[in-house]
Formats: sequence, C-alpha cells, structure tokens
Amino acid sequence: MNYKKSNLYIENIPVQKIARKFGTPSYCYSLNKLKLNIKNFKKHFKQINPIICFSVKSNSNLQILQEIKKMGIGADVVSKGEMVMALKAGISPKKIVFSGVGKTFDELKFAIDKNILLINSESESEINEIEKISKIKRKKIDIGIRLNPNIDSKTLKKISTGKKEDKFGLTEFNFLKIIKKYKNSKNLNLKCLSVHIGSQILSSQPYEKMLKVVDRIIKKTNYKFEFIDLGGGMGISYNKKVKNLNYKKYALAIKKILKKHNAKIIFEPGRSIIGNTAILVSKIIYIKHGSSKNFVILDAGMNDLMRPALYGAEHQIVPENKKSRFTNKTYEFVGPICESTDRFLTAKKFQKLSEKDLVIISDVGAYGTSLSSNYNVRVKPAEILVKGYKINVIKKRQKLKDLI
Repeated sequence: MNYKKSNLYIENIPVQKIARKFGTPSYCYSLNKLKLNIKNFKKHFKQINPIICFSVKSNSNLQILQEIKKMGIGADVVSKGEMVMALKAGISPKKIVFSGVGKTFDELKFAIDKNILLINSESESEINEIEKISKIKRKKIDIGIRLNPNIDSKTLKKISTGKKEDKFGLTEFNFLKIIKKYKNSKNLNLKCLSVHIGSQILSSQPYEKMLKVVDRIIKKTNYKFEFIDLGGGMGISYNKKVKNLNYKKYALAIKKILKKHNAKIIFEPGRSIIGNTAILVSKIIYIKHGSSKNFVILDAGMNDLMRPALYGAEHQIVPENKKSRFTNKTYEFVGPICESTDRFLTAKKFQKLSEKDLVIISDVGAYGTSLSSNYNVRVKPAEILVKGYKINVIKKRQKLKDLI
C-alpha cells in the first residue's frame, strides 16, 4: 500500500475505486506482494533448498492457492476439505503434507488414495488407523511423527503449539517409544520427524532451542529420517515497533543440524507468505461520541476479521484519505456485532474522521477470510486480487439468500 497525493492505493489501483465498485467491507490482495514474499522466503533458505508447503489454514482462497502453486509451492493441510482445495488448485500430491491432531479414518483413507507426500501423525491411535488402511490396501504408507519439544515459542498463549501442556505432538518418551515400535514396520515407512512450536514467532531463539531438541532426539532414536518437517510459525510485524524474524540466524541454525543429519527440510509457512499481502477495506457507519473516547463503528466486524476478538491481536488502521487535521480524542474502532469483543484497535492519535469515510485494516491476508463466519447472519465480504492495473474478483460477496 502507498499514498499518492492523499489517497491510498494498492499497487496501481485507488482503494476508493475498489470500495465504490465492490462495496465494503472487502478484502483486497496484492499479487505482486505475494510473489515478492515467496521470492524472499526462498532466498532466505536458498542454501537449504527446502520443500515449502503453504499452510492452507491461513488462507484457503482457491485463486490464491493457484498463484502460490505457480511459484512451485506445495500445501500443508489439516482437513480433507483443505486437501481437496489444494488438489483443485493444481498442487501436486507429492507436495502435500497432512497435519493435525484429529484426522478421521475417512480423511486418512482419502490422503492415502491421493498418494500425498506425508501424513504427519500425532498419536499412536492415529498410527493404528493408518495401519488398518495399509493392511486393507496392501500398501506401505509414508508417515511422519510429530514431536512435542516442550519449547516456549514466546508467542500468544492461544497460538502456542510446542509446550507440554499443548495438545499437539508426542512427548519425548512417547515419540521414542513409537519410533522403536514402528521403525521396522511392514506397513509403515517412518519418513519424517515433524515439529511445530507455534505461530507469529518473531525471535529466532525458540527455533534454535527447538533444533537442539530435534538434534538430541534424532541421536537417541539412532534412526535416519528422510525428512525433518520444521513446521511454520514465522511471524510478521503488525506494527512498526516490532522487528521481523531474523531469518539469517534461523537458516544458520538449520544448516548446523543438517551437517549432522542429512535430511530434506520441509517448511509450512502461512502468515509469512500471505499475511501482509491484504487489506480489509471498511466504511465508517457511525461515530459515537463518549466522555473520554469516540467509538468509530465500522461496517466490518469480528465475523469478517476474528483475530482481534479471538487472540487480542491488533492490526494497524489507516485512513483511505490522508488529512492533516488530527483529533485529541481517542478513537476506538469497533464493529457492528453484538459482542463487546467486537473491537479492532484503540488509537490515541488519529486524523479527524467523519461518517462514511473509508478506513483500511492492514495485514489481514492470514487468518482473515479463513476464520470469517456468518455470525449474526451476516454475509462474508468480497475478495479482490490486484495486479498492477488489473482487478480480479476471486470470491464474490455472499448474498443473504445464500444463507436463508
């Protein structure tokens, strides 16, 4: 995004034009930003040459997945639905990794029928289900085993996935027991050690600690894994005060472990690829004046962007039309949903706003539309993809008749 004179543009398209043509609220993506993010991610890990599987849960729009596929990226999926979407986008089954703690028998069978790269298993019960399918199909199945390394990723509690109290992965004791039990299995190929410690991680230190645990566990198993799946979780800066992850440090730590264990690295990035590619364009319905602050009531709500209500996350909000007049009053940007948690941001210094003004909620590409809902029987917003001077509707705004 950038301002030209006083109006905000996404690539070469004025945001005002998008709002006028497609209405508000609307999600709007920059294709060039998406391509640049993928290019930079590959550059960070060039010497490692990993398999990159985009986390479909972060954004499952079909056309976004098709664009990602064009750049040689695979998919990390956590449901049959996400797998179907990835396959429909043209992503090769051999670039699809199936993760998640609660895969059903039907989902496992579907993944095996599609001959995907890996199923990352998270419990012995799940492995037993895969064994049943293997025996029925008389086929040896490639799986990974997810380790819970008990690492604090220094992120929000609700998006931590690598501590012992989290539901994900196997404890060290159980992981070693599983490897010992199944390493010579007639039905399973133990191909991968998988690990994932959380989301929105901005320090390389948790990753470095995680890699030390991985190194120690591999030595204990005395087993050669073909793949090491390091998950994703790489964060982005949602405001200028916070620095981005130091990819150089992370890459160096990975290179050290690869000197000891010759395996192919798998990454599952989502937010770091798609997070800062999109904005949510919204219109001010009303401004309600209070004693200490003004409530700026937007037509976008927590049903459109859940992260602030769900995680306490804050996305920067900027005006579509930049003015020099500022107010001394605090603005609290809220949505129209009948919930007190339907709020986006409190701004102590902001330009003076009026009803019907457009505002932009920034960096909503990850876990924006994928977490959206029809709460309060509200339709989901349109999704727009911009490339230079071209505008494409990649998902139409829902109509009320679709819900009733």
